[in-house]
Amino acid sequence: MRLNLKQILFLLIAPVLFGQVQEEVNPPENIKSIIFKGPTEDQFPIVQLGETIYLEFDDLLANEQDYYYKIVHCNYDWTPSQLLKSQFLSGVDNQRIIDYQNSYNTLQPYSNYRLTLPNDNVGPKVTGNYLIEIYNDRDDLQFSRRFVVYSDLVKVGAMIKRTRDFEFLNEKQVVQFSINAGNFSIVNPKNEVKVAILQNYYWPTALFNIPPQFTLGSELVYKYDKETSFFGGNEFFNFDTKDLRAPSAAISHIELTDIYNHYLFPDFYQVDRPYTYYPDINGDFVIRTLQGEDSSREAEYSNVHFSLPYTDVLGLNDVYVFGKFNNYALTDQNRMTYNEADGMMEATLELKQGFYNYKYVLKNGNGQVDLNSICGNFHFTENNYLILVYYRNFGDLYDSVIGVGSANSRTISN
Repeated sequence: MRLNLKQILFLLIAPVLFGQVQEEVNPPENIKSIIFKGPTEDQFPIVQLGETIYLEFDDLLANEQDYYYKIVHCNYDWTPSQLLKSQFLSGVDNQRIIDYQNSYNTLQPYSNYRLTLPNDNVGPKVTGNYLIEIYNDRDDLQFSRRFVVYSDLVKVGAMIKRTRDFEFLNEKQVVQFSINAGNFSIVNPKNEVKVAILQNYYWPTALFNIPPQFTLGSELVYKYDKETSFFGGNEFFNFDTKDLRAPSAAISHIELTDIYNHYLFPDFYQVDRPYTYYPDINGDFVIRTLQGEDSSREAEYSNVHFSLPYTDVLGLNDVYVFGKFNNYALTDQNRMTYNEADGMMEATLELKQGFYNYKYVLKNGNGQVDLNSICGNFHFTENNYLILVYYRNFGDLYDSVIGVGSANSRTISN
């Protein structure tokens, strides 16, 4: 059989494509306020097979352009699985998002798009890691987001402990957990079962490839110390712009130009201060407004002004405003600049009305990100932890997700 040039190129390129880790792609500047969640308010969809996932985003160009969505099924390590689309999807993807409307009564016009999965056109058929990709009408990828579909086949019990490592005694939290397989048959747990542990749904610091420490009958036990530890970080700063015209504990004053401008009080360094508890939503944000009934399409955009005093802690590192509002991306838009007049690092971000968590992080010249030099690390900090349990039997073509566990460090113990 003679192969043509396209077939030869595909055979050469396919192993590279199928082995490539599917990272989340962040959108261009005109797409903002991406909300992606399951039945709960946490903006990382972890749903049982058949549960609903919600996607919403705004396009500030406000020209009602067409957007399409595609779905990719991935292995445990976020490389594309070997399944055909017909094997992991019911129906067909690459459909146009048809639920969209322009904003009304806003100084900043935008088009708001909404999508639910599963829908009449498509839905996941199997569990596992997934990626949703949003394309424009020229088939250019605009952004992508991860989500996880699971079946509740095993039970996961977890608790948060204070580390026994004296070097980090006051800074780290340890996730200890067990997986009770019950009637689910696991013959070779070290080869068949894998876990991923996430702090506050943040993938870059997730822990992978941790085998069970030991087994007790049908129970897999993970009572590690160093291997499952995380730096505690600190509670996030926050502000609320739900009322466009009202200053608050975080907002010093408000000005109106072409759009509203909210000036936050200068922030402070927490690393050299004692830990203080105050409620946060672990980096997330919630869109809401008092100026209308439909927050998705009546909430206003405003320029939010951040400031942080320059000190030697920063050195020559780049400083970024960091939060779920832009999926924790470090871009020119959220990078701070130095104001010689007042000695402050400053940044201005255009954000939709709502309640926001944020903090400041550093990136050095080598591209390494330091999450906690400004906020500090404390073992008391309230954090959410998620444990995902993956399973692949001998001969299976993909990693299924057979259980999910969670714990919060409010109940941390020694």
